[in-house]
Parts: sequence; structure tokens; C-alpha cells
Amino acid sequence: MSSKALDYENLNENVKKCQYAVRGELYLRASELQKEGKKIIFTNVGNPHALGQKPLTFPRQVIALCQAPFLLDDPNVGLIFPADAIARAKQFLGMTSGGLGAYSDSRGIPGVRKEVAEFIERRDGYPSDPELIFLTDGASKGVMQILNSIIRGPSDGILVPVPQYPLYSASIQLLGGSLVPYYLEETANWGLDINDLRQSVAQARYKGITVRAMVIINPGNPTGQCLSVANLKQIIQFCHQENLVLLGDEVYQQNIYQDERPFISARKVLLDMGLPLSKEVQLVSFHTVSKGYWGECGQRGGYFEMTNIPPKAVEEIYKVASISLSPNVPGQIFMGLMVNPPKPGDISYDQYVRESNGILESLRRRAHMMTDGFNSCRNVVCNFTEGAMYSFPQIRLPPRAIETANKLGKAADVFYCLRLLEATGISTVPGSGFGQKEGVFHLRTTILPAEEDMPAIMESFKKFNDEFMEKYEDHKGYSRM
Repeated sequence: MSSKALDYENLNENVKKCQYAVRGELYLRASELQKEGKKIIFTNVGNPHALGQKPLTFPRQVIALCQAPFLLDDPNVGLIFPADAIARAKQFLGMTSGGLGAYSDSRGIPGVRKEVAEFIERRDGYPSDPELIFLTDGASKGVMQILNSIIRGPSDGILVPVPQYPLYSASIQLLGGSLVPYYLEETANWGLDINDLRQSVAQARYKGITVRAMVIINPGNPTGQCLSVANLKQIIQFCHQENLVLLGDEVYQQNIYQDERPFISARKVLLDMGLPLSKEVQLVSFHTVSKGYWGECGQRGGYFEMTNIPPKAVEEIYKVASISLSPNVPGQIFMGLMVNPPKPGDISYDQYVRESNGILESLRRRAHMMTDGFNSCRNVVCNFTEGAMYSFPQIRLPPRAIETANKLGKAADVFYCLRLLEATGISTVPGSGFGQKEGVFHLRTTILPAEEDMPAIMESFKKFNDEFMEKYEDHKGYSRM
């Protein structure tokens, strides 16, 4: 039989080399165990509703009316839905060309893009142009669109923080570019050293790679740190000096669990810095409805905003977006509701604030519970989760555990996480899936399990970890990193 294009050996090599650890070996094994009847706690992905978070009432009321507009004609609709939800549903339906079942503009519904622009202006204190905002199927699709526009071939490099969210490593591989890592310093609360950045660029150039863009994830995934204004200024100066596009992944901007370092957008810092940087540094910023206290991952709503991107380049990005015809329209409505929620005086305002604050306050408590729980464990150390949805503890694996993993053909942290999964049902992601320094091992878990379940989960982890360390340690002891 002749060889065919979709036989494995004939597939695009970039597809075969592409790895996405969040849905990798651990997730697949967890799914198998679940089919066998084992209770699995899926903490491998930031998927709040799957772990029991209740959806906010107001946006679901509006989207229900948009999905079933005949309800608006029912004389009893006001007995079931509040007047402000009815008004918003009518407003959104009026923005579409035929309801939620019709394609929108390839950049998204103009009225929703205007709402996003107004949100950005309120947040940053500077006007935003709706024509430079593209709505997307979640932030991930927007990231891929922009990377696709930047990467021309294997000699084009993208600076990515390590540890990093594997969307970037996978997308860069898939698009045939080169990932240029810059390492965050765990002992400095996952801080950034500009000298390390310069060294990363110099090493890439020595290898013949043209570094074209730099990714920041703020707050960090998987590391959970929030970038300071001083750090952001350094990054923007660096991008200006090196002529790099700055890609600001800011999808966790609502997820802040401390008061010392609030979220501040890269765009605000750039524009605050004034000329010439405010007109010369190219910036693309990303946001989504999947995170924050909304957690509407399955709705696939997101956007990117472009700053200082030339009009002809914007036209080309629009052309590529047009290939997909239209972003998901219900996701666009969710985005409109997220950036323009009920206001004081609206019927639904008090309930919306109560629900939102309840989720954020609980997440803050869970961030402390998980960090404290990890730090109480033998050979485990964990920085506090300042923001985002994850803990990223370092696991000091004994040499005998590493040797055993090597004999089994497994990375040491994969071996540990598989044992954890088999023993407790807790599904995590090994640190090697995000990148880490040689000889240092981590795992990533979300802080999303229900608050009432957290003590039992952490106790289960502690029991497993104690038994694992007892089995593999030589009891001579060693210090943490």
C-alpha cells in the first residue's frame, strides 16, 4: 500500500515536535483512571467551572435571552429576567446582523469592540481605538494570530519567560519559529533580571536567530507573580533598545491576591513613559473571559489590542483573521459583558458585586491555603501565588527517585506527578512541561478546587509526599534551592 499524506511518518514535523503539557501524559493517564472509576481532581488546567465555580448570574441571563430571543416577546419575560438583563440582551442583538447565529465582522462586533475600548480607557487613563481591537476565540487564538504574523521562519526567535505557559512553546514550534528562553529567578519571587534578558538575546544572535518579539505573562502562569511598574519600565526600555514587539499576556489581570503589587497594564506603563517610547514601542495586549472571576473557559471569548502597529500591518492581520470568517459570537457577547458589567444603580449590580467579590475573596484564601500547605511539606518550597490561578512548588526530589525515573524513561518530575496521581487522584502538570532550570523540579496545580475541599486535598498531598520522600530519601539530608 502506498504511503499517504496523513500517515504518521509523513506528517508535518512541526506538528510531531509540538508538545502541550497541560493536556499531556498526566492528563491522559488521569482520564484513563477516571474511566476506571477513580475519583480524579483535575488541577492541571485553569478551568474554574469544571472544579465547581458557579457562573455569574447576570451574564448568563443576558446570553440566555440572546440565544433564545423569542423569550423577549413573552409577556412574562419580566417575571423571570431582570429589566437590565433584558435591556442588555436587546442591545447586543441590535449590534448583530441576525442574532447569535450570524457571522460577525472578522474583527468582532463593532459595538462590542467599542465597549472593550472604553474599558481599556477606564483602566489605563488613555483612549483606545476600537479599530485596533480584534475579538478572538479566547486569548489563545489571538496569540497564535499574532505569532503567525511575526514568525517568518526558523531563524526568527521569540523571547519567552521560563517557566512559561506551553501555549507559547507549542505555537512557536508549530509555526516553525525558535523559542528564545529567558529564565525567571525563583529565589527572587520569580523576578526578572534585565541582564539575563540581554544574555538570552546575545546567545540567540550568536546562533543566527533574529529575536523579533518578547512575551510577558502578567500575572505569571505558572509562577503567579505580578510585575512591578519598575519591572515593566525596564522591559519596555529593553524592547525599545532591541527593537522588539512586546506581547503582553494579561489574561489574569482580575486575579490578584495581595495588595502590595496590583495589576498595571503594559500599555499604561508604556503611555505613561511618554515620547519617544510611547509612539515607538510596538505592543499587543491579550485578555479573555476564561479567567478572572468569570472563568467562562468554554465560551471562548477574548481580544487583543494593538498599540503602535502600522496601518498596513493591521490590514494584513485583518486579512488573516478573515480566513476564519468570524470569532465565536456568544463569546463576543460575554466579552462585552465582562468589560461593561452592571453599574451602581442597576437592578443586577448588588448581586453581581456580591458574586464577584465572593469568588475573588475565596480565591485569595485558597492561594494562602495552598501555599501554606506546600510549604509545610517535606522537601517542598513554594512562593506565594500573588496572582493568576496556580501554585508552582519546587519539589526537591531525592537522587534515588531521579535514578528510578531515569530507569523508567521518565523525567523525574513526571515520575513524581504520576505517582501522586495514582495515589491521590490529584492531576497536576510536571514543571518540565513549562521549562525549568536543569536539576530543579516543580509541579503546577491550580488553586481552583472548592475551598471546602482544599484542606483534604492538601492533607492528601502531604501524606503522599511524606511517604514518597521516606521511600526514596537516603536520610543524609540536603538544603533547598
